[in-house]
Amino acid sequence: MFMTDAEQTVDAGEQQETLPQNLLFNRWDINEVQIKDPGLVRYVNLQSMIVPHSCGKLAGTQFAKSEMLIVERLINKLMQTEHNTGKKELTIRIVKDAFEIIHKKTKKNPIEVLVDAISNAGPREETVRLKYGGINVPKSVDTAPQRRVDSALTFISRGVRNASHKSKKSVSACLADELIAAANGDTRCFSVSKKEERERVAKSAR
Repeated sequence: MFMTDAEQTVDAGEQQETLPQNLLFNRWDINEVQIKDPGLVRYVNLQSMIVPHSCGKLAGTQFAKSEMLIVERLINKLMQTEHNTGKKELTIRIVKDAFEIIHKKTKKNPIEVLVDAISNAGPREETVRLKYGGINVPKSVDTAPQRRVDSALTFISRGVRNASHKSKKSVSACLADELIAAANGDTRCFSVSKKEERERVAKSAR
């Protein structure tokens, strides 16, 4: 029995509707997020995943961190202190709560806000030190895209730790405020101010 084109289209649509979608935290659709910065497309991974946990399978391979979901990379950065090391389940709950706060405040997909924050907080230019005759001379260089992502996540996590230390605000609220401000390019937030400071130093060393 042959099916018409219309029947085949309806059948394909029904199959797509029945297929389960891997929504992050069973809440957020990763596939609808678009990376606006073309230089970061290869280094910001947005694979569909319910729980952002790769079980360390990418830890032993060089440069494999770019294949890790960007939300999990944020979680790992938030754990890199002497007080938070190994507390991944707690950090996942913090990020989950922060995403809910972001959605309430902005009505946007929080993963898209995170990607925009990384794009705005990653420095495009920094300095290296070259040695000429025993004298260290700073020289401005372009920042590699992978290092831009690393630096942005470091600035964001450091800003969250500074804002939540000895503060009545929860870590989730501090993370949500930092991501929203960075996504909007607000120079008053920690991550964007550190990025501009590093670019200002690099500009003077051109």
